Amino acid sequence: MARRRTPTRSRALSGLAALALVPLTLTACSAGSLGSSSASGGGGTTITWLTGSDATAQATATSIVEAFEEANPDIDVELDGRPAGGEGDNLVKTRLQTGSMADVFDYNSGSLFQQIAPEKNLTPLGEDVVGAVEDSYLPQVSAGGDAYGVPYGTAFGGGVMYNMDVYSQLGLEVPKTWAEFVANSEAIKAAGIAPVVQTFGDTWTSQLFVLGDFHNVLAADPDWAEEYTAGNAKYATDPVAIKGFEHTQEVHDKGFQNADFASAKLEDGMRQLASGQAAMYPILSGNITTLLSVDPEAGDRIGFFALPGDDAATNGLTAWYPNAVYIPNSTTGEELEAAKKLAAFIASPEGCEAQSQAAPPTGPYLVEGCELPDDVPQVTKDVQAYFDADAQSPALEFLSPVKGPALEQITVEVGSGIRSAQDGAALYDQDVEKQAQQLGLEGW
Repeated sequence: MARRRTPTRSRALSGLAALALVPLTLTACSAGSLGSSSASGGGGTTITWLTGSDATAQATATSIVEAFEEANPDIDVELDGRPAGGEGDNLVKTRLQTGSMADVFDYNSGSLFQQIAPEKNLTPLGEDVVGAVEDSYLPQVSAGGDAYGVPYGTAFGGGVMYNMDVYSQLGLEVPKTWAEFVANSEAIKAAGIAPVVQTFGDTWTSQLFVLGDFHNVLAADPDWAEEYTAGNAKYATDPVAIKGFEHTQEVHDKGFQNADFASAKLEDGMRQLASGQAAMYPILSGNITTLLSVDPEAGDRIGFFALPGDDAATNGLTAWYPNAVYIPNSTTGEELEAAKKLAAFIASPEGCEAQSQAAPPTGPYLVEGCELPDDVPQVTKDVQAYFDADAQSPALEFLSPVKGPALEQITVEVGSGIRSAQDGAALYDQDVEKQAQQLGLEGW
């Protein structure tokens, strides 16, 4: 069975970066190796799996391993733990470069996956391993025509959690355009309820009107991410891309925010939303876990919708995809065959069920045949509906490595009335230019 030791020190993560290496939790622990050195109990094959060292990640991996080992009694899987954030990222890259990676490991999908040189460092996975993976996910783990990973965890969306009781009492419908969003906000404000929760005490939450609007940018220009990476598309000069900044400003200028927006934190925002003091909260759907921690009964009365743009016909979700499980090319022989069996198990209904038993899913599994439990929160069901309708697009970070570090500070200023949307977008373009130059990208 999987074995681990208790992490020795913890480190809180914040912002969207917290979701990069730890798909199932917003808090992780820094630790060294958590694996044990025990031999295979049945004389079969023993493989190691490098995963997050926080309690939720370890519990999820353990649940998978227990189910996998029951179905494959000739294979033992030992868990090894890594820190979160930059420290864990450096550990993964160092182990790959030195050929000392575990037999299996989980890591980012999308643009960050490309930064670990998959064609050089990873083993391509055949149809027998990735056959059940949904087509929408495969581009996030593919290079040179080969797929290298299977999804680990669930997808989630950037949009708006909303209090369904407030909407029902006021006779409102889920908005499909920004004009409808504003009209709903006016009606909510007239009823003495804060229309839009903002929690600038946790600065990362200020980015959602910009980052969660990216589906609308792609709907207007499918090549925008490519042009952005090449240094040609800019937020300040693109009439569609700038709208996220404009919406951030408009919510402030029209007095739609909660009174304590400048100091409120994520948990405060969830309490206001759950209690009906506020009606809508632009946030990542994965934060349903925080909502349930402050109000365990809120799962049935809080829903979710995508940030609307100008055209109802193209309404859809900006999606964040789950991490993936990969096999390094240093894994060979019997261990390679065992690792492929584990990856195929993770990308199966049985693997999804094992994950659900460890932690409630916060979005859809991107594996054919995987169904969400009946008792998942309404937010999760609403996110699933966008995937079922194929009405979703990847967040920009899955299509481009360019993201300036100052965005959350800039959107706080725009959302607080300190800086205009135009000035904020221009300042962010400058921030992005510096980051792109550091990455050595052409065209900058």
